[in-house]
Amino acid sequence: MIKKRIHVNRHNIAYNKKHGTRRPVFTVKTYKSNTKTNRIHCPDGVTLVYQPDKPLPCGAVAWMETKGRVYGGSGWLIM
Repeated sequence: MIKKRIHVNRHNIAYNKKHGTRRPVFTVKTYKSNTKTNRIHCPDGVTLVYQPDKPLPCGAVAWMETKGRVYGGSGWLIM
């Protein structure tokens, strides 16, 4: 299965709070796609990673990883 990394977009959280909007705050990233959503379900489990000494290329120092299934939105499967 493809490794998926789930990021929390703190900028969208702040924007939503300030403007009363619902921009997606989660991004599920694979080597071939980025999917944004406000709801995530990982029935196969996730690993929470905090790695400040070796951040991801995007600068993230904390994220979730899974090689299992990831569902977003109203139940659709994210590859």
